Amino acid sequence: MSHRILKAADHRRMPWKNGRGETVEIAVHPQGAGLADFGWRVSMAGVSEDGDFSIFPQIDRTLAVLTGEGIELDVQGQARRRLTPESGPLAFPADVPTSARLLGGPITDLNVMTRRGAFTHRLSRLTEAAVGAPGWRLVLATAPVVLDLAGATVALDQLDALFCEGPDAALPVGPAADAWLIEIDRA
Repeated sequence: MSHRILKAADHRRMPWKNGRGETVEIAVHPQGAGLADFGWRVSMAGVSEDGDFSIFPQIDRTLAVLTGEGIELDVQGQARRRLTPESGPLAFPADVPTSARLLGGPITDLNVMTRRGAFTHRLSRLTEAAVGAPGWRLVLATAPVVLDLAGATVALDQLDALFCEGPDAALPVGPAADAWLIEIDRA
């Protein structure tokens, strides 16, 4: 098992696929992959207006709201769903038409995307129990947090991420209310 801290200042910034905003890429596999060839991707985006989501063929996506009042998503084939910083995340296929309506001003969201048939993922608050032993684990801090990795202390600043990979991908000991857990594995 190996782990490293991905500092917020080092996250890669890039335009949205539809050109209407900016994505802050936290991690991508394989490293350096683009929008057309990633196996999995973890990113954040600032959303400042209502509109349609970009289509990503053969991608499964989970979205959570980090800041702001919230967003209402209309995903083809699903009931409309309101997401707020207090609600759970929403999983949906990224290759179906999806539109968003802001509930009261700009938001920042957290996106986890995996290539269908090759990878799977789970996004949850760090207060929830981990499932299985994934190939990759990331913990995204939404506020400064100190984590205990089985005896090793790791301090994360706001929007830093702890990246763990390998068959024994570390899981912080104890909950952290100001953090999200991303678990990714091969399908």
